[in-house]
Amino acid sequence: MADIMTNQVTGARTTTMDFKTYGPAVALLLLCVIGFMLNPAFLSEGNITNLLTRSAFIGIIAVGATFVITAGGIDLSVGSMAAVIAGVMIIVMNNSIDTFGTGATTVLIGCGFSILLGLGAGWINGMLTTKGKIEAFIVTLGTMGIFRSLVTYFADGGTLSLNHDVRGTYRPVYYDSILGLPFPVWVFIAVSVAGWILLNRTTFGRYCTAIGSNEAVAKYSAIKVDRIKTWTYVLQGLCVAMATIIYVPRLGSASSSTGVLWELEAIAAVIIGGTVLKGGYGRIGGTIIGALILTTIGNILNFTDVISNYLNGTMQGLIIIVAVLLQRSDWSRRASPKN
Repeated sequence: MADIMTNQVTGARTTTMDFKTYGPAVALLLLCVIGFMLNPAFLSEGNITNLLTRSAFIGIIAVGATFVITAGGIDLSVGSMAAVIAGVMIIVMNNSIDTFGTGATTVLIGCGFSILLGLGAGWINGMLTTKGKIEAFIVTLGTMGIFRSLVTYFADGGTLSLNHDVRGTYRPVYYDSILGLPFPVWVFIAVSVAGWILLNRTTFGRYCTAIGSNEAVAKYSAIKVDRIKTWTYVLQGLCVAMATIIYVPRLGSASSSTGVLWELEAIAAVIIGGTVLKGGYGRIGGTIIGALILTTIGNILNFTDVISNYLNGTMQGLIIIVAVLLQRSDWSRRASPKN
């Protein structure tokens, strides 16, 4: 009887793990089949390239969000953070033209400011959460409003536009390809590989998982909880900055509408990928697939009139709710005693 119970428990755990591991990939495959059935052009080279490029922005941000959520935190400010970083980048580059011209130096200065701003914004979120002892939800909700209002102020309620000649220099960062893949996709791949190694092969990743599982136990285990949690927000800020760097040359402008709902998409990608919302378990590979799923859904909506593409946000919200419900039911089954 004991052996049977052990096998049942082991089988349940194996099924759960398989679902978490392969469920998102199966969902993405089904979406691709549906997209092709609705319109064969879905699998065209141009559309796949566009889909991967659009996935890169949210995917890079979602990699950072995976660390924050795995450690038991949340960041609602990433979309507004991207907007203010983009606005400051444009202001800095436009003001650098008189001194450095319209070449690569000006672009590099703007990118440098982007990285510094991302690290600084992430550090502020982390310090307010850990040292200020304020719930991450409240902190990032507040900074979300601050960042959004700042970019609106910088643009005087309008739009900040990058100098035309500078944009010509900067344009290849978004539109050029290497070995057939757009540059943003290569950045996404590099960030994903680095994120996977950091989460699964380093002490930092193990500490994030331990803190998310049980913060009190992590403290008793001599883990510097506040430091690790702060670094997850700094890492999130860095990912937002990198995503912004490859996003700005796409439109060459920033406004109060830049990055709207990016936080929803980033969190959705993380949760869809199997990372547990309350922390303690994270999957970079799942996050990558989650980002692709969200972009694919939006892409399919553009190919069909059955559901308006204006309802893309509705679909994303429903996906988050369903994913969390599945997680809760999964944890309930694992916690319930076996007969």
